[in-house]
Amino acid sequence: MSAQSASVDFLQAMAQSSRERVTRARAKLTDGELKAQALATAAAPALKLSSSGFDLIAEVKRRSPAVGQLDSRGEEVGARANDYALAGAAAISVLTEPTRFDGELSHLHEVTAALKGRVPAMRKDFLVDPYQLYEARVAGAGGVLVILRMLAAAQAAALLETAAELRLFVLLEAFDEADLKLAASLVRDYGARLKLLVGVNCRDLRTLQVVPGRLETLAPSLPRGVPCVAESGVESAADAARLVRAGYQMALVGSALMRAGDRIGLARELLIAGRQCG
Repeated sequence: MSAQSASVDFLQAMAQSSRERVTRARAKLTDGELKAQALATAAAPALKLSSSGFDLIAEVKRRSPAVGQLDSRGEEVGARANDYALAGAAAISVLTEPTRFDGELSHLHEVTAALKGRVPAMRKDFLVDPYQLYEARVAGAGGVLVILRMLAAAQAAALLETAAELRLFVLLEAFDEADLKLAASLVRDYGARLKLLVGVNCRDLRTLQVVPGRLETLAPSLPRGVPCVAESGVESAADAARLVRAGYQMALVGSALMRAGDRIGLARELLIAGRQCG
């Protein structure tokens, strides 16, 4: 099996699982009913970025397929999200994928309740259907992740149209130059209607391991005029500084914060290092 087909197979499997979840949820609550709830939900806090030139999206996730269990103590996700907000994170990413990350939609509800409107939460999942954006908004989310590699053009457009309707910010996730080219075109088409971020995930989709140097290699292809996010592989203050110098304005950090003995301290170290270079 080629590297490309292996990565496609992984994303196709995750997309199929995601579609199955939508089917089960839709059997209990129709699109119209869920949409009405979403539109009636109180507005989420806006994503506010620092003028310093560097911000942090801190992630809550129970498990990583690459490293295994991350929260062996069964800690409340809301308490962890609260600490991230206290440390200065601009947003909190919440994994809601159940089969590989031990996530639940209820975690998003818990996090948004704990944050009490201070910073927005972002639903991170393998989203394939606008229905899932309505779910995110009902749960209090202010943003969502959209993985470009796994979506047809019409699917990506449908998600962005729904995000604009719900006033959600969107992190467009890319893995290579082709994804970044698509992200740039979406920024041109939708950037005036909703808040967009462009992220580079530096994991190998076959092994799920971080690929050293990929973030720097792809930095010259980052689109202009939009905040760009380094995803995965950011574990230390030195990493944050290095990636700001490469051209990133934000970092999404999950596993390192989940494993840190002092998560508030690490989050602050990342922010200080990135802002000193910004």
